[in-house]
Amino acid sequence: MTASESIRVGFLVFPGFPMSCLTSMIEPFRVANEVSGQKVFAWTLISESGGRVTSSADVAFEPDLTLAEVEKLDQLFVLSGPASNFDDLRAGEGKLRRLARFGVTMGAISGGIFPLARAGLLEDAEISVHWCYAAAFQAEFPDLTATESVIALAGKRITASGAAAAFDLALHIIQDAVGAHVATEVACWFQHPMVRGQGVLQRKPTPSATCTDDMLPEILRVATEIFETHVEDPVRISDVAKATGVSSRQLERLFRQSTGMSPLQYYRSIRMKAARQLVLYSNDRLLDIAVAVGYNSSGALVHNYQEVFDVHPLEDRRKINLFRVEKNAVLPQA
Repeated sequence: MTASESIRVGFLVFPGFPMSCLTSMIEPFRVANEVSGQKVFAWTLISESGGRVTSSADVAFEPDLTLAEVEKLDQLFVLSGPASNFDDLRAGEGKLRRLARFGVTMGAISGGIFPLARAGLLEDAEISVHWCYAAAFQAEFPDLTATESVIALAGKRITASGAAAAFDLALHIIQDAVGAHVATEVACWFQHPMVRGQGVLQRKPTPSATCTDDMLPEILRVATEIFETHVEDPVRISDVAKATGVSSRQLERLFRQSTGMSPLQYYRSIRMKAARQLVLYSNDRLLDIAVAVGYNSSGALVHNYQEVFDVHPLEDRRKINLFRVEKNAVLPQA
C-alpha cells in the first residue's frame, strides 16, 4: 500500500479539545501501520486558522493545515468542547458541508458532535452522545437522534462518546481496513481487553460513589430509566414503584440499600445533573433551565441546585467561564 492509497484521516481540533480523544485514535492507527507493515493510515491535524491550538490538558498542538486548505480526505473527525464554534461560522460550516458532499466520512468524538450538528451534518443519523452532555445536546438539537451507545456507526457519519470509545472506534476502522487479525493485535498491544461495538451502552455513575448504573439491581435500573426519561415532566415515586412491581416502601428500602439515598433524593440528583449540563454548556436563562428539568420557577431550581452542588448556578457558570479558551469550554471534558 502506497502513501497515496492510505486512508487519509483528518482531525479538526478546536481550542480546549480533549487531547485524550485525539491520541486514542492516532495511536491505534500508528500501531496498525506497524503491525501490518504498510502505511494503512495517514493523518493530518487541522484547525480553523492553522494557528497553535491548546488542548483541555493545556498541551499545545501545531496543526498541519487550515480547514480552508483541506482537499483530499477520506474521514474527518471533529474534536472540541460542546461550546466550540467557528470564528467564521459561514466559512467553517460551509467547508464541512462541502467535504461531506464530496463523500468524506464525517465523524465526531465527545463534544465534537456539537459543531458538527450545528453545521447540519448529523441529521438522519444516530449519534453517540456522552452522558455528561446528553441534556445540553437534547436541548439544542431536540430533533436529532441521540443514543447512549458508546459508538454510533451510521454510514458516512460516525461518532464516539469519549476517549475510550474513540479507541474502540479506531479498532473498528482498522478491522474494516485490514482485517480482524490486525485489529486484535493492536488491541492486545495496548492491553485493551474488549472491543466495544455499536449498541453497547455507556456506563454512567450513580449518585452513590460505590456503583455504576449497570451495577444496580434490576428493579432499580428500571426505576432509574423512568427517572431519566421524565426529567422535564416529573413522575410520582408511587407511580414508579407501581411500574416496577413493588410497593413504595420496598422501593425506598432498595434505593437506600444500594445507593444510600431515598428514591426522591436519587431522582432529584438526576434532574440536578441535567440542570448543571445546561448551566455549564448553554446560555439558557435560569427559568428556561428550571422548566427543562421539571420546575415551575427558577427559585425552586436554585434551592435544589445549591443543596446538591453547594453553589448558585450562576456562580457555577461564572467559574467555568474563567477556564474558557476563546469561548470554548476547557473543563470539564469527556
